[in-house]
Amino acid sequence: MSPERPDLSNIDPTIRDYIEYLEREVERLQQDERSRARTPGTAPMEPSEPPTTINVITCTAGGLIKRTPRHFYGRQRRGGMGVFGMDCDEQDPPNFLVVADESERLLVITNRSRAFLLRVNELPEMPIHSKGQPLSNWLPLQPGERPNVLLPLQDQPFIQLVSEKGWVRRVGGNIISNLKPGTVLDVRQGDPPVAACWSSGRDDLFIVTGQGKAIRFSERQVPIKGGCLGIRIDQHDPVIGVTAVQPEDGVLLLGHDGKGTVRQMSGFRANKAPGAGGKQAFKTDRLVGVEVIRDNEDVFAISRLGKIIRFAAAEIPAKEGVVQGVNCMGLRADEVTACTVSPAPTTA
Repeated sequence: MSPERPDLSNIDPTIRDYIEYLEREVERLQQDERSRARTPGTAPMEPSEPPTTINVITCTAGGLIKRTPRHFYGRQRRGGMGVFGMDCDEQDPPNFLVVADESERLLVITNRSRAFLLRVNELPEMPIHSKGQPLSNWLPLQPGERPNVLLPLQDQPFIQLVSEKGWVRRVGGNIISNLKPGTVLDVRQGDPPVAACWSSGRDDLFIVTGQGKAIRFSERQVPIKGGCLGIRIDQHDPVIGVTAVQPEDGVLLLGHDGKGTVRQMSGFRANKAPGAGGKQAFKTDRLVGVEVIRDNEDVFAISRLGKIIRFAAAEIPAKEGVVQGVNCMGLRADEVTACTVSPAPTTA
């Protein structure tokens, strides 16, 4: 219990003024703390998961890459500010965010359509808010060559490659798992992939542009040889992502302003054939990520300043119609650049 405040009238005025100043400062700090506790999105982190071999891999647009064990990123509430996950230059912001086990391999496809496989455990384990190291330390990149696609290798029959202009090419998974370093994997002649996803051969493809327009169609309609036009785009609205979906799936759509939604495929009708113009899937000025998502998963998002937030996917309400989304990440003079999802630990 705090003692009662004594009578200060008989002490030196200078000492009394100093004591009263300290009392005001204590009151101000207590008010600030109460204000922060009431601010949405600043709830304390939930307990971290036990140590794991699963890593959060971040990579800048220019190809500086690092990995940090996932358990160092505690789960926050949706709308939080996150923590500094990568020390990066403003001129080379984070552009890729991947979660993979240290035993897995990563597929890297560059802006020159050359493909490489990189073992996760070859990357040095680094702490939160550390700088990345050049991909050229492990891959024989040419001057000016940078990553366009970065995703974990999966045991799936196909990988779907999509170009900025909306063309799609389907490649066998066995070709990817055994490719020689530097193999050219362009979508069309001289048209490098900007997005890719794995598929089972029985999925629909959901292709999305930067302005939130999308198309859904059966992957079986993509020719094995030559590919086809997947979505007809406007001149200033390039493709930014693709994911393989089933009719019962929900898809995370996240904008640069930190707002996102889970769009139910039950409310987004599939086209009979690829190549049509997209329909509005999400209201946004610039979409940065698209991922199939389930309630037992966590969302990870990274900002231009290198902040990373992790929160439960179930906190984003699922919608069948077009919406502006809810706040997923609190931003101050910042913007989201990439996102991914990962199964939540069983012992949270």
